[in-house]
Amino acid sequence: MTHSKRRGFGITFYILLLLLPIYWLLNMSFKTNQEILSSLTLWPQNFTFHNYAVIFTDPSWYDGYINSMIYVSINVVITLLVSLPAAYAFSRYKFVGDKHLFFWLLSNRMAPPAVFLLPFFQLYSSIGLFDTHIAVALAHCLFNVPLAVWILEGFISGVPREYDEMAYIDGYSFPRFFIKIFIPMIRSGIGVSAFFAFMFSWVELLLARTLTSVDAQPIGAIMTRTVGASGIDWGVLAAAGVLTIIPGLLVVWFVRNHVATGFALGRV
Repeated sequence: MTHSKRRGFGITFYILLLLLPIYWLLNMSFKTNQEILSSLTLWPQNFTFHNYAVIFTDPSWYDGYINSMIYVSINVVITLLVSLPAAYAFSRYKFVGDKHLFFWLLSNRMAPPAVFLLPFFQLYSSIGLFDTHIAVALAHCLFNVPLAVWILEGFISGVPREYDEMAYIDGYSFPRFFIKIFIPMIRSGIGVSAFFAFMFSWVELLLARTLTSVDAQPIGAIMTRTVGASGIDWGVLAAAGVLTIIPGLLVVWFVRNHVATGFALGRV
């Protein structure tokens, strides 16, 4: 077997291993609980849409997806609005303690969410933000903003300073230059930052579950309700898992070129 064939076989085998859990989740979502628990089958013997019908007809289920999309979208917008000027400042200006501040931002990303759980809970309960979408969105900014600043700083540093100087000479104000000229030049970095902000906010559960109770509860917390007196509703849980993957796949599809550029530049 030639080297190219061995490499092709290895890549194919690796992809199959990655797709196997997703296929099994999709397979389970079209089965009844009796079939899931009784035997091991490669495809549904009694194909059913009942599990998806439960999710789309029960407000307690589809509200979880709506709540997750709301606070994740708010988080992505806030993350970009904050990290863009911050990354520009770190890249273009030198000030006392800039390196230490930059490292401190990244250290927040290294800390586990449980460290900040109690302070967030007490703060939001005191000011009336508990069980709101903005509460979860702001809490996730603690981790997403440092990552976005780090990514965007690398993209901004790759843009020569001469562009800034030429814009000032041509009479551009800073806001006009930043919006009309600079942002289009680093759109790949913005796409990468938005992707990672969405991904981390979408999959994070500890803060989202603790800071919400009813009105803003995410789908991840609602999925634990499948455990009841009769056991776990595996079919509904699998259907919910499949629907949870879809938003991430859509985001990956729209920013796939930007993510590839980020890896190519070595910043991601």
